Amino acid sequence: MRAWMPLISVEVPIEIGSSVYGLGAHSVSGIDRSESRSRRRTSPRTRPPYPPRARREGWWGKLQARIALNALALRPGGSGVQTYIRELLGCLGDEVDAALVAAVQRDALGELPAGVRPLPRRQTSGVARALDGLRSLGRADIVHGLDVDIPLRVGGASVATVHDLAVFDTPWAFSAVRARGEQALVRRVLRRVDAVIAVSDFTAGRVADLFGRRAVVTPLAPSPDLAPPPPAEVDRVRHRYHLPNRFVLHVGTVEPRKDVGGLGGACREVGVPLVLAGALVKRAEVPQGAIHLGWVPRRDLAPLYGSATLVAYPSLYEGFGLPPLEAMACGAPVIASRVASLPEVLGEAACLVPTGDERHLGRAIGELLADGGRRGEMSRAGVRRAAGFTWKATAAATAQVYRSLGASL
Repeated sequence: MRAWMPLISVEVPIEIGSSVYGLGAHSVSGIDRSESRSRRRTSPRTRPPYPPRARREGWWGKLQARIALNALALRPGGSGVQTYIRELLGCLGDEVDAALVAAVQRDALGELPAGVRPLPRRQTSGVARALDGLRSLGRADIVHGLDVDIPLRVGGASVATVHDLAVFDTPWAFSAVRARGEQALVRRVLRRVDAVIAVSDFTAGRVADLFGRRAVVTPLAPSPDLAPPPPAEVDRVRHRYHLPNRFVLHVGTVEPRKDVGGLGGACREVGVPLVLAGALVKRAEVPQGAIHLGWVPRRDLAPLYGSATLVAYPSLYEGFGLPPLEAMACGAPVIASRVASLPEVLGEAACLVPTGDERHLGRAIGELLADGGRRGEMSRAGVRRAAGFTWKATAAATAQVYRSLGASL
């Protein structure tokens, strides 16, 4: 049994410039609440703060605290989770006085920012990666699973970031094996971890509903290099990818819960080309007539957004929804579904439509294509909206979570 030596009394969780959800019911349209009722706990788990392990005072001076991070989900390029890991680690060093070490797959070592010491691991995916995530990260003041996973043996206070609970809320979008495996992993971690971070109010609410845990909300943000591109860059990308004069763009992994099929049908109805940028997963198909670019290099992303007449994101479920916010940062008008986290992230700067309604989506796309003035207003509003999200604020809020657990940083 672990011996506790608390230095101070700290109540977890705390509120850091955003919402912290308690145990009340959180309404999610169309989601089965049976899991919520069966898994609800009477109170959030709280534990005394760990004493700092790496920092010591004495005649030899002061040693730095140590923060160990599971960054095995970091991949070259990648999606919203990879962006979160890369950008958070890039800003975290400015917010804490600590040594940062991160477990990372060997082929993603180049993705780590300067100042973060790598703990190289083999290149894996799926079950093998989950098993690697169980390996110890050594003794540390804080152990943080950047995509939920934490080791079996934790050498310090533990934190887990939850990006979404899609395996519970939309299990049909995954293979049965993957859904059951990830559900078991999330349950194990959220029973044991000392503090939970969620990327949106919506996801924090689902954590409270399903597991009775409070979560501190630290939103994602567009990368600093995503801004309205110069015309020369737009022309370069148009030429490179042979883009049509006007088109609707969707950026993100092509998978069932993104409803890319419905978007393809809506675009065919209106008579406008659909361009897809992102990897194609199993059990997903490129809609008839769509142009699939595959994965797009980072340097081409802002001018690709800037080339689009309209960016559409009719997802059926999101834990945050970073691509449409990135599109706004680049000055693209955005149309998205009114579901899950998207309304809180995009606000009134986007045109929000009912989920899964292909005809309504088609009408909205047609109206926006015909109204250049409205698209211009949406472009300007989107840039202002996106400017309110920064990785510096996310890193500062994350550091405060660490301090709430007793870490001297």
